[in-house]
Amino acid sequence: MLERLFSLDYRRRRLAAKTPPGPLRDYLEVPFVSRRADSRRVQCLALDLETTGLDPKNDAIISFGWVAVNGNRIDLATAQHRLVHQQQAIPEASAVIHQITDDAAAQGESLAAVMADLLPLLAGKVLIAHHARVELGFINSACERLYGGRFLIPTIDTQRVSQQWFERRNQVYRPGELRLGTLRNRYNLPRYRAHDALVDALAAAELYLAQLAERDGNHPLPLRDFLLRL
Repeated sequence: MLERLFSLDYRRRRLAAKTPPGPLRDYLEVPFVSRRADSRRVQCLALDLETTGLDPKNDAIISFGWVAVNGNRIDLATAQHRLVHQQQAIPEASAVIHQITDDAAAQGESLAAVMADLLPLLAGKVLIAHHARVELGFINSACERLYGGRFLIPTIDTQRVSQQWFERRNQVYRPGELRLGTLRNRYNLPRYRAHDALVDALAAAELYLAQLAERDGNHPLPLRDFLLRL
């Protein structure tokens, strides 16, 4: 709890100093964007993971999807979908959801290879994810196993942004109303197939831009107003 009293960038420097050399340390040595920066001009990376379950310590990442968001524009040229090779059979209940079979996963890359590509793309950027605690937990677990250090990044959780919007207006909402597809309907965004990592990353990016546009005007939109408290 005490570490929350310090700025994210201070905590980044502390983590970098005690992280062994490698991709994670290189990532942590890049300063974080200022919390006072205008959200409409910040570089972000929208990320989604498909996993075998919800426990980062015992479950595995099956696929990554990401796309860059530069200010208020999505750069589709940066979109990537990466499958991760699995050491064990994918649980049937998980495969039913994301439709990734053992045969498909057998053609995937190592987790280390994907992480080595992802971390430089995240350096100096803000992470966008829907229900971001999942992505943060699994990326942190991967960093601990691969690099012997902890992961930290300024994060915009599109689910939390909408939850706070409802709460500030004293609007009653059901948990189901915070689902990605339900919130996209609220903004008249197109319906996408769920549980594909790249599609869900793009869906979260579009939802964030809709949330940003809802608050836009002639007044500043500091990044701190959107960041998840870590």
